[in-house]
Amino acid sequence: MNSETITAAAAGTWNLGDLTVNRVGLGAMRLTGSAPFDLGEPSDRERSIRVLRRAVELGVNHIDTASFYFSSLRSANELINRALAPYPDDLVIVTKVGPWRDPSGAWVPFAEPDKLRGQVEENLRQLGRDHLDVVNLRVAPIESIADHFGVLAELREEGLIRHLGVSNIVPRHLAQAQAIAPVVCVQNRYGRDGRAPQSDDLLRVCGEQGIAFVPFYAIAGEGRDTGAGNSDDDAILAVARAHGATTAQVRLAWMLRQGPHVLVIPGTGDPGHVVENVAAGALRLSDEDIARLSG
Repeated sequence: MNSETITAAAAGTWNLGDLTVNRVGLGAMRLTGSAPFDLGEPSDRERSIRVLRRAVELGVNHIDTASFYFSSLRSANELINRALAPYPDDLVIVTKVGPWRDPSGAWVPFAEPDKLRGQVEENLRQLGRDHLDVVNLRVAPIESIADHFGVLAELREEGLIRHLGVSNIVPRHLAQAQAIAPVVCVQNRYGRDGRAPQSDDLLRVCGEQGIAFVPFYAIAGEGRDTGAGNSDDDAILAVARAHGATTAQVRLAWMLRQGPHVLVIPGTGDPGHVVENVAAGALRLSDEDIARLSG
């Protein structure tokens, strides 16, 4: 494939509520230089800004971020604001709330409901917006999310949030949220080499209900924050050679084949990888390829 000439439109579109996005987007976590759970070495600021601008040049209009995506010197939201404001009219910025760091810097996996308004307001401030396009509640392993999701539903009624989603969930959480307000997307760990428990069920249910399914770690698989590493097996390598593609592109193309409602948000801090990831939307895997990869 000639990756340089391919845009994000190649994979088609899906709707997040009344917002239409290309199915290949960009995850902002790696722009900061470390995972949100570990304040590591900061990224190169100008390089991260080039990543964002190159993505938009290639038609990416769906960026996934969070106020807790930051390293010792870098905030993903601040980078997005610096690189892209004033924002293109068709750009959809999806953020998430739930996890946070307390004043001492300690990581808190899931905030109490009364902390969520402050998290939403912090995202608004960092992004320079008067409302958030989509807010995902990033869930911890608890029985019910009704109280938490209810707070976000109230903020939606106030006009601070346009649409709501959920992340890191099991099926009962989706049902609990839908009893309170419409859900436009589900974010869960899902990839050819690993997925969160019950994510197969969620992928199917989302397809049946017209909800976007947005996998994270679609390339990294079980490597998660550290990346795919050397986990490419013979099947991935063979399909990549047959198509003149990278193994990361094969992983993304496989994910996109799981349903028209699947939106991928590969993260990177490398402008060249942005080009390759967007081009994966034009990679058409055959049924034979899919069978080989699934086998």
